[in-house]
Amino acid sequence: MSGVLVDPFAARPRFRQPCAEDLAVATPSVTTDQTNQDVLEVFAVHRDLACLPVTEADRPIGLINRSIFLSQMSKPYHRELYNRKSCIAFMDKEPLVVDAAMSIDALTFRAVEYGEKALADGFIIARDGKFIGLGQGLQLMRVVADMQAERNRQIMHSIDYASTIQRAMLRTSRETLAATLPDAALVWEPRDVVGGDFYHFAAFEDGWFAALADCTGHGVPGAFMTLIASSLLTQAIEQQGPRDPGALLMAVNRGIKQMLGQMPGQMGSQPDGQLEGHGGASASDDGMDAAFFWFDNATRQLTFAGAKSALFVLQPGDAEGEMLNGARMGVGYVDTDMDFAWQNSTVPTRTGTLVFVTTDGLIDQIGGPKEIAFGKRRMREAIRASRDAPAVQISQAVLEVHRAWQGPHRRRDDLTFFCFRAR
Repeated sequence: MSGVLVDPFAARPRFRQPCAEDLAVATPSVTTDQTNQDVLEVFAVHRDLACLPVTEADRPIGLINRSIFLSQMSKPYHRELYNRKSCIAFMDKEPLVVDAAMSIDALTFRAVEYGEKALADGFIIARDGKFIGLGQGLQLMRVVADMQAERNRQIMHSIDYASTIQRAMLRTSRETLAATLPDAALVWEPRDVVGGDFYHFAAFEDGWFAALADCTGHGVPGAFMTLIASSLLTQAIEQQGPRDPGALLMAVNRGIKQMLGQMPGQMGSQPDGQLEGHGGASASDDGMDAAFFWFDNATRQLTFAGAKSALFVLQPGDAEGEMLNGARMGVGYVDTDMDFAWQNSTVPTRTGTLVFVTTDGLIDQIGGPKEIAFGKRRMREAIRASRDAPAVQISQAVLEVHRAWQGPHRRRDDLTFFCFRAR
């Protein structure tokens, strides 16, 4: 039915949070009027009973540990002395007593604070102050583990759905790139299910615009930043056009700072040490490193502006290639001036010119025998070694060298790079 929005999570049953009452196991109990002989008889009948609650007017006042009790009663003359005395003689007078409505999270904290006795002997569960059952430490740990597994499952389901949204956001750019540049390759590999890197590609009658950006963080926080930065970039292109990469970096910089309230000198803190989120002080310091470039079809010139990003250009006949460095200033951060101007650089291209740009996930990856960063030098060597191959093969060669360098080490960051050959 058209016009109806469907919540993708609505059909899933909600997970009911258990409480202490769910752990209550009905067990025998004794009253303060009963004797230690009565306790012996209860333990004799209920051989799997580890602890016996003691109540007074149905209200729990103590807990008798089976092992401790039998150990005491087995001592010489103890039965003669204590058999007819009140069962409170060997009772723990300070057991953990919790209300039936207490959440499992709160119960877990209480049990940990109470110490290992609560986990070993268990805890008494009461409703309106009256005894209803015993809870066991092992049972509590199992429930906590199940709850954590369910929470993780829900979180991963949400992240998987977020990944679908993020990939859909990038799909148009990838399809436009494939239709515009016959010899090009784009690699986008988030470290986690979603990532903090994004790319943008748009074709126009007189040329094309491309951007690679590495937002603060990775995973879910990074993915949120990609949505913010990508939408600001799209808006800037609509308003200013795609032909001035430096001006577009300025526009995105202003947008991030205004949206997140990240103005210089506004990283304030409250007396309790928490960052302020209102009243003019920013609680965040987020932004991105980026490479923006415009290719003019008529002049065959590439105009580049970078924020902590560089462009590697390998011209035909040039054995080494050239690194074109951007400004050493990130986009959107608190310390980045609102009116900071990124300068454009122009690169002439001709048939066979190879251009390569990457986020720092490629360069900063730790690996090798000395466990150091992959670095720009190894990146350039890998590109030069395959310089005559199509862009797809060059990107694959770079990935293979990079993965061999990484070896058993964990991926440090999202990995995104783009290369194309001019024709």
